[in-house]
Amino acid sequence: MSKAHSKPQPKSATSQLRIIGGRWRGRKLMFPNIEGLRPTGDRIRETLFNWLAPDIQGARVLDLFAGSGALGLEALSRGASTASLIEKHPQAAANLAAHLKTLSAENARVVSTDALQFLQQENASAPYNIVFIDPPFSADLWQAVATLLNQPKWLATQAWIYVETPKESYWQAPENWHLHRDKMAGQVRYRLFIAETEAI
Repeated sequence: MSKAHSKPQPKSATSQLRIIGGRWRGRKLMFPNIEGLRPTGDRIRETLFNWLAPDIQGARVLDLFAGSGALGLEALSRGASTASLIEKHPQAAANLAAHLKTLSAENARVVSTDALQFLQQENASAPYNIVFIDPPFSADLWQAVATLLNQPKWLATQAWIYVETPKESYWQAPENWHLHRDKMAGQVRYRLFIAETEAI
Protein backbone atom coordinates (compact mmCIF):
# COMPACT_ATOMS: atom_id res chain seq x y z
CA MET A 1 0.00 0.00 0.00
CA SER A 2 1.54 3.24 -1.11
CA LYS A 3 1.68 6.17 1.24
CA ALA A 4 0.41 9.47 -0.10
CA HIS A 5 2.92 12.26 0.02
CA SER A 6 1.57 15.50 1.37
CA LYS A 7 2.37 18.55 -0.70
CA PRO A 8 4.45 21.21 1.03
CA GLN A 9 2.34 24.15 2.05
CA PRO A 10 3.24 27.36 0.25
CA LYS A 11 4.69 30.06 2.45
CA SER A 12 2.19 32.78 3.23
CA ALA A 13 2.74 36.03 1.36
CA THR A 14 1.82 37.98 4.47
CA SER A 15 2.43 37.96 8.20
CA GLN A 16 0.57 39.50 11.10
CA LEU A 17 1.57 42.32 13.44
CA ARG A 18 -0.24 42.95 16.71
CA ILE A 19 -0.15 46.35 18.38
CA ILE A 20 0.43 45.66 22.06
CA GLY A 21 -0.38 48.90 23.85
CA GLY A 22 -2.22 52.21 23.70
CA ARG A 23 -5.40 53.22 21.88
CA TRP A 24 -4.99 50.54 19.17
CA ARG A 25 -4.03 47.80 21.60
CA GLY A 26 -4.90 44.37 20.22
CA ARG A 27 -5.32 45.56 16.63
CA LYS A 28 -3.91 43.05 14.17
CA LEU A 29 -2.42 44.28 10.91
CA MET A 30 -1.02 42.30 8.01
CA PHE A 31 2.33 43.07 6.36
CA PRO A 32 4.06 41.53 3.33
CA ASN A 33 6.82 38.96 3.72
CA ILE A 34 9.78 40.82 2.23
CA GLU A 35 13.41 39.77 2.52
CA GLY A 36 15.13 41.71 5.28
CA LEU A 37 11.87 42.84 6.86
CA ARG A 38 12.13 41.69 10.47
CA PRO A 39 9.59 43.19 12.89
CA THR A 40 10.74 43.90 16.44
CA GLY A 41 9.33 41.13 18.64
CA ASP A 42 6.53 41.68 21.15
CA ARG A 43 8.74 41.18 24.20
CA ILE A 44 11.36 43.66 23.00
CA ARG A 45 8.68 46.17 22.02
CA GLU A 46 7.05 45.91 25.44
CA THR A 47 10.39 46.55 27.14
CA LEU A 48 11.27 49.43 24.82
CA PHE A 49 7.99 51.24 25.29
CA ASN A 50 8.18 50.77 29.04
CA TRP A 51 11.50 52.61 28.84
CA LEU A 52 9.94 55.34 26.71
CA ALA A 53 6.67 55.62 28.64
CA PRO A 54 7.53 58.91 30.44
CA ASP A 55 8.41 60.61 27.13
CA ILE A 56 6.19 59.10 24.44
CA GLN A 57 3.20 61.42 24.95
CA GLY A 58 3.40 64.22 22.42
CA ALA A 59 6.72 63.05 20.99
CA ARG A 60 7.76 63.59 17.39
CA VAL A 61 8.86 60.16 16.13
CA LEU A 62 11.10 59.13 13.23
CA ASP A 63 11.06 55.45 12.23
CA LEU A 64 13.91 55.12 9.73
CA PHE A 65 13.32 51.54 8.61
CA ALA A 66 9.60 51.28 9.22
CA GLY A 67 9.03 47.89 7.56
CA SER A 68 5.93 46.36 9.14
CA GLY A 69 5.27 49.47 11.23
CA ALA A 70 5.92 47.61 14.49
CA LEU A 71 7.73 50.54 16.13
CA GLY A 72 6.20 53.58 14.46
CA LEU A 73 2.60 52.42 14.78
CA GLU A 74 3.17 51.33 18.38
CA ALA A 75 4.51 54.81 19.17
CA LEU A 76 1.46 56.45 17.62
CA SER A 77 -0.84 54.09 19.50
CA ARG A 78 0.82 55.09 22.77
CA GLY A 79 0.47 58.83 22.28
CA ALA A 80 3.20 60.16 19.98
CA SER A 81 2.04 63.41 18.37
CA THR A 82 3.49 62.69 14.92
CA ALA A 83 5.45 59.96 13.17
CA SER A 84 7.45 59.87 9.96
CA LEU A 85 7.72 56.30 8.67
CA ILE A 86 10.61 55.86 6.23
CA GLU A 87 10.48 52.74 4.06
CA LYS A 88 12.19 52.22 0.69
CA HIS A 89 10.41 49.03 -0.40
CA PRO A 90 7.36 50.15 -2.45
CA GLN A 91 5.13 47.27 -1.33
CA ALA A 92 5.93 47.76 2.35
CA ALA A 93 5.50 51.54 2.07
CA ALA A 94 2.11 51.13 0.38
CA ASN A 95 1.07 48.68 3.10
CA LEU A 96 2.04 51.18 5.81
CA ALA A 97 0.07 53.95 4.10
CA ALA A 98 -2.98 51.67 4.00
CA HIS A 99 -2.63 50.96 7.72
CA LEU A 100 -2.48 54.67 8.53
CA LYS A 101 -5.69 55.15 6.57
CA THR A 102 -7.38 52.20 8.31
CA LEU A 103 -6.37 53.57 11.72
CA SER A 104 -7.31 57.16 10.77
CA ALA A 105 -3.79 58.18 11.76
CA GLU A 106 -3.72 61.61 10.14
CA ASN A 107 -0.75 62.63 12.31
CA ALA A 108 1.63 60.29 10.47
CA ARG A 109 3.20 60.08 7.04
CA VAL A 110 4.95 57.40 5.02
CA VAL A 111 8.01 58.46 3.01
CA SER A 112 8.90 55.88 0.37
CA THR A 113 12.63 56.42 0.11
CA ASP A 114 16.00 55.10 1.27
CA ALA A 115 16.77 56.09 4.87
CA LEU A 116 20.28 57.33 4.04
CA GLN A 117 18.96 59.50 1.21
CA PHE A 118 16.28 60.85 3.55
CA LEU A 119 18.89 61.84 6.15
CA GLN A 120 21.17 63.42 3.56
CA GLN A 121 18.53 66.07 2.98
CA GLU A 122 18.01 68.97 5.33
CA ASN A 123 15.23 68.32 7.82
CA ALA A 124 12.37 70.60 6.83
CA SER A 125 10.25 69.74 9.87
CA ALA A 126 10.80 70.19 13.60
CA PRO A 127 13.52 68.03 15.22
CA TYR A 128 12.55 64.56 16.41
CA ASN A 129 12.23 63.48 20.04
CA ILE A 130 12.40 59.72 19.42
CA VAL A 131 14.16 57.88 16.58
CA PHE A 132 14.03 54.16 15.80
CA ILE A 133 17.01 52.57 13.97
CA ASP A 134 16.28 48.95 13.09
CA PRO A 135 17.59 48.28 9.56
CA PRO A 136 17.88 44.90 7.86
CA PHE A 137 20.75 43.28 9.73
CA SER A 138 22.59 42.21 6.58
CA ALA A 139 22.79 45.82 5.33
CA ASP A 140 25.14 46.97 8.14
CA LEU A 141 23.85 50.55 8.08
CA TRP A 142 24.14 51.53 11.75
CA GLN A 143 27.31 53.61 11.47
CA ALA A 144 26.19 55.54 8.39
CA VAL A 145 22.76 56.24 9.87
CA ALA A 146 24.13 57.39 13.23
CA THR A 147 26.56 59.78 11.54
CA LEU A 148 23.88 61.37 9.34
CA LEU A 149 21.27 61.51 12.09
CA ASN A 150 23.69 63.40 14.33
CA GLN A 151 23.82 66.31 11.88
CA PRO A 152 22.04 69.57 12.85
CA LYS A 153 18.22 69.85 12.85
CA TRP A 154 17.39 66.14 13.05
CA LEU A 155 17.40 65.59 16.81
CA ALA A 156 15.63 67.54 19.52
CA THR A 157 17.54 68.34 22.68
CA GLN A 158 17.90 65.10 24.67
CA ALA A 159 16.33 62.95 21.97
CA TRP A 160 15.89 59.22 22.55
CA ILE A 161 17.45 56.91 19.96
CA TYR A 162 16.61 53.20 19.83
CA VAL A 163 19.07 50.91 18.03
CA GLU A 164 18.47 47.22 17.29
CA THR A 165 21.38 45.09 16.07
CA PRO A 166 22.59 41.48 15.98
CA LYS A 167 24.19 40.31 19.22
CA GLU A 168 27.63 40.66 17.65
CA SER A 169 27.75 44.00 15.85
CA TYR A 170 30.43 46.65 15.59
CA TRP A 171 29.65 50.33 15.24
CA GLN A 172 30.51 53.44 17.19
CA ALA A 173 27.81 55.68 18.64
CA PRO A 174 28.54 59.42 18.40
CA GLU A 175 30.21 60.86 21.49
CA ASN A 176 27.12 62.84 22.45
CA TRP A 177 24.92 59.70 22.50
CA HIS A 178 24.86 58.35 26.04
CA LEU A 179 23.77 54.75 26.61
CA HIS A 180 20.66 54.59 28.78
CA ARG A 181 19.57 50.93 28.44
CA ASP A 182 21.22 47.85 26.94
CA LYS A 183 19.59 44.40 26.74
CA MET A 184 19.78 41.12 24.85
CA ALA A 185 17.00 38.88 23.58
CA GLY A 186 18.31 35.74 21.89
CA GLN A 187 20.61 36.88 19.08
CA VAL A 188 19.32 40.46 19.19
CA ARG A 189 20.87 43.34 21.10
CA TYR A 190 18.75 46.42 21.67
CA ARG A 191 19.86 49.71 23.15
CA LEU A 192 18.37 53.07 24.01
CA PHE A 193 20.56 56.16 23.84
CA ILE A 194 19.91 59.73 24.84
CA ALA A 195 21.51 62.31 22.58
CA GLU A 196 22.76 65.46 24.24
CA THR A 197 22.15 67.52 21.14
CA GLU A 198 21.32 71.18 20.95
CA ALA A 199 18.45 71.56 18.51
CA ILE A 200 19.31 74.16 15.87
